[in-house]
Amino acid sequence: MFRRIGNAVVRHPIWTIVAWLIAAVAIVATAPSLPSNSDESSFLPKSYESIKAADLQQKAFPSAFTPSAIALYQRTDGGKLTAADQKDVARITTELGKKHIDQVQKVVPGPPSKDGKYTMTLVQMDSKNAGQPKQADAAKELREQAKQLAKGTHLDVKLGGSAAQALDQQDSSKRGEALIGIGTFVIILVTLLIIFRAPILAVLPLVLIGLVSAVANGLIAYATKLFGLQANSSISSILIVVLFGVGTDYFLFLIFRYRESLRAGDEPKQAMINAVDRVGEAIASAAGAVIIAFLALVLSTLGFLKQMGPALAIAVGATLVAGLTLIPAVVSLIGPKVFWPSKSWQKEPQNARFAALGRGVQRRPALTAVVSGLVLLVLSIGTLGYKATFDLASGSMPDTKESMVVQDQMQKAYSAGAAAPTDVYLTSTDGKQLDGSRFKEYARKLGEVDGVASARMTQLNKEGTTADFTVTLKYEASTDKAIDAVGRVRDVAHSAAPDGTEAFVGGMSSIYKDIDAAVNHDYRTVFPVAAILIMIILGLLLRSVVAPWYLIASVGLGFGATLGATVWIFQDWQGHSGLMFMLPVIMYLFVVAIGTDYNILMIARLREEAREGREPREAAGMALRHAGPTVAAAGFILAATFATMMLAGNSLLSEMGFAVSFGIVVAAFVMAMFFTPSLTALIGHAAWWPGHGDRARTPDAGAAGSGPVRSDEDRDTTAHDPAGRRG
Repeated sequence: MFRRIGNAVVRHPIWTIVAWLIAAVAIVATAPSLPSNSDESSFLPKSYESIKAADLQQKAFPSAFTPSAIALYQRTDGGKLTAADQKDVARITTELGKKHIDQVQKVVPGPPSKDGKYTMTLVQMDSKNAGQPKQADAAKELREQAKQLAKGTHLDVKLGGSAAQALDQQDSSKRGEALIGIGTFVIILVTLLIIFRAPILAVLPLVLIGLVSAVANGLIAYATKLFGLQANSSISSILIVVLFGVGTDYFLFLIFRYRESLRAGDEPKQAMINAVDRVGEAIASAAGAVIIAFLALVLSTLGFLKQMGPALAIAVGATLVAGLTLIPAVVSLIGPKVFWPSKSWQKEPQNARFAALGRGVQRRPALTAVVSGLVLLVLSIGTLGYKATFDLASGSMPDTKESMVVQDQMQKAYSAGAAAPTDVYLTSTDGKQLDGSRFKEYARKLGEVDGVASARMTQLNKEGTTADFTVTLKYEASTDKAIDAVGRVRDVAHSAAPDGTEAFVGGMSSIYKDIDAAVNHDYRTVFPVAAILIMIILGLLLRSVVAPWYLIASVGLGFGATLGATVWIFQDWQGHSGLMFMLPVIMYLFVVAIGTDYNILMIARLREEAREGREPREAAGMALRHAGPTVAAAGFILAATFATMMLAGNSLLSEMGFAVSFGIVVAAFVMAMFFTPSLTALIGHAAWWPGHGDRARTPDAGAAGSGPVRSDEDRDTTAHDPAGRRG
């Protein structure tokens, strides 16, 4: 199949390129804009209590005031607000209401702080559009108008609240995307220049993957709209890294194989056909593992991860198609001039450093396995200290953003939980009116819960069937203490509910509580499903039942080491209260899928060496010598591109960038180079049971059987084999 694809694109390169350009223009021109949602509640299914509470609130109190934006005032000199200042605040509040800004429904004065240094204006927006870009636009206009109205006074006004956070998150995401994009481009360009010393080869993947990126983003937007998926602006930053990082890996696999065919004396076009034939299965199996891992996110209960899975799968799928069609077509048109001005492509490298490493593994496989395994185990100890944080908004932007400054100031000036109170909705189950005489006792029981600052009944619906009890926690909504406290509030709210009534607990802390439960569900579902599917791919590729078990176990150990190191860096060293809640799921999928790719690369090369008649230990040493450079090059580029996410300036992408890049380094430079080959050498022929894929074959069978495997990207085989044999 891959030879037929190679023949088609190399014999008709112009038509292949034109087809890609037409498809790109059509998709980009007609694709809908990718929506963005920063409302955490939209990520949860309707079966969770916090969502049921929100639905009940909409039905029972459709006109209830829930601020989407908060204008916080303080004097420019930091002193207490004077009577004149209070008049200015009242004037600004009134004027903002008269502006009739889109999405804004009510603008009312808010309570002053106990120390008299702060007061606020509360802005209610259309709840149907919570977290949507149009409310971010409204926040932008509110912020500008409030600052304009405050000119000439002694007031400093800042806009916070969920709508302002959506605006700041949007702006931060754009800045982060720009930094990540520039960093990714520079890393790929410089690294490829060092590897090949050829300007065309350094620039070409950036241009081609840029085209693929446009196509992939259009397809993702179509899928998001078609299936009604949720989106978040952080996904765009992740997509940049995935497309350019993985795309460059596939580009390297093809170019390494193309170079080898040229060195073997093949005519340029035939060399590219052979390259696609030999590396096609490698790229397809690598992409398949990644796509399956990403699609496992569809099983997640969180809308954010449900959308991320298909989006990343589409991106990798588009990259796979480009790797088998667009890249071969363009390179075949350019021919060997793609390596200009370097002449090094004409001769085989000796790979002396990797040869020395290979000899070390060959001589002491047990020591190598123990040492590399201990490194992973020690790093994994850090997972014991893992804690999760659930504030996606603050995690997606720097603390210096205006909405984050407002949040911090409100926590200090008011009760920590006042900015996001918890609501307990007591509703009749039989349609009868509630007994108002029991409200005081019910509120008292809620107020006595450990972690609650105050509780009171604030409103009753017109029918008298639903009462709203406002519970203010002692802690900021996204903290572990607040989430634990809201769990206790739920217990009391449910147990103390009078006969004929039912209680639902809502608010941000309740949402975070449910997100925590949803993530735990994902750990029990997504992790094992992704592992099983990847093991099936490994089994089919290697024709072995034994190898997939220890390969996936080694990758799992790499995941533990990665999470442990991330905990030590961000929680213990930098003092973060916890890691973003979705990080372990995302990290698991990236590290497992991509880590498996490098394991496939190494063990498939080891199998190839064994098929030439080498014993397991010698085969492991030779595999490291000849597949090592490819693992090192691909691993470095991919790790470095993910590391650019740390430039975004927010904790979510910084943690994700470090974790995934560290995981790739572990996968490439610890697992694939040392742990996997040493274990395979120790297990010996049993590693290939029942297929016995490592047994020596006849020349014809060997050529047919060992050709298109994952390790062929760096097949400098003629240099290692004295007899000049090629697997």
